Amino acid sequence: MGKGLLDLEKHFAFYGAYHSNRINIAIHMVFVWPIFFTALLMLYFTPSLFNLPHLEFFLFGTHFVLVLNFGFLLALIYAMFYVCLDVKAGSLAALLCAICWVASSFIASRLGFSLAWKVVLVAQILCWTVQFIGHGIFEGRAPALLDNLVQAFIMAPFFVLLEALQTFFGYEPYSGFHTTVQAKIEAEINEWQDQKQKLIS
Repeated sequence: MGKGLLDLEKHFAFYGAYHSNRINIAIHMVFVWPIFFTALLMLYFTPSLFNLPHLEFFLFGTHFVLVLNFGFLLALIYAMFYVCLDVKAGSLAALLCAICWVASSFIASRLGFSLAWKVVLVAQILCWTVQFIGHGIFEGRAPALLDNLVQAFIMAPFFVLLEALQTFFGYEPYSGFHTTVQAKIEAEINEWQDQKQKLIS
């Protein structure tokens, strides 16, 4: 139960207050990680950091190169942050980040920049559009990114993973986590509804 930057309850409650509808949560479970994946796919074409050496591999009989660039750095930052928030779920999230980086690098190297950016553009537009629809129709509240862009972007992949682990396996970072956070989420939603009501009246 860390404080400040590593306060998992605070981060989860903030994001959860914008994602309390089950359908909207399900939509985000499907479409959040593809946004992260395609962002890494595009970042594959950024230059190597500090002239770090490339890592060359053969996969399925095909040669491809892993570049230690901004895509690698982004995946590393996300992975480390998630592990610091919760070792067990964070380690799984870190593994997913690594898989996304390697897989996106492989696909990007096969597509080439001229085709990759078109694939990324279509995927990003689709994923964001469906999520905005989820907020507009099912949640009835604007996305979290409109209030805290950085926190929303960083927490989104971990939030949906924790939601999936809790929903399907009953996982909690520690005993009582879900109950405590749910109370904070309800309090934040009630506060938002009160403010909304005051603006209307």
